[in-house]
Amino acid sequence: MEVPMPAGSQLTLYTSRKHKKGHKSAVSWIIDAARAQGVFGITVLEGYEGLDIHGKMHAAHFFDLADEPSVVLIVADEPSIDALLVTLEAGGVELFYTRTAIDYGRLGGV
Repeated sequence: MEVPMPAGSQLTLYTSRKHKKGHKSAVSWIIDAARAQGVFGITVLEGYEGLDIHGKMHAAHFFDLADEPSVVLIVADEPSIDALLVTLEAGGVELFYTRTAIDYGRLGGV
């Protein structure tokens, strides 16, 4: 018996540790905004170095990790991603993102 898989989106947001929203890091602010909307499929990846959309290099340094590139991956249904994008846009933090249509599900367990 084939189980239908839900359709949704993977939202990938690119930022760095130094970007802030008020007193919070942009990463913490993104996570809090997603959680407030009931989105819980979130993974944060920290990178060693990367180029931003303006061609500026961001890199982690031994004594200072403030400019370390960060990627926030969020998987949710389409309405949740749509609502989250509206919230993030209203927040005024400059973010680059990609959005990819996906099927998702769970394996094993209950």
